[in-house]
Amino acid sequence: MISSVEPFLFQTLQSTLGQHVVIQTTKGSMRGRLTDVKPDHLTLQMEDATFLIRTQEIVWVLPKA
Repeated sequence: MISSVEPFLFQTLQSTLGQHVVIQTTKGSMRGRLTDVKPDHLTLQMEDATFLIRTQEIVWVLPKA
């Protein structure tokens, strides 16, 4: 299995850890609190649900103030 790591995206996601973000994926957008960041995926908490999103599926990220 080959995993592609995007260092600038990884760095940006780490800087928004714990914040609310909007993440656009290839399947649609998701809003929630970023709770964990790994080189190949992130964890997004949306109310009572937790989502693991592969970084390869991310189109853009918008930190919310």
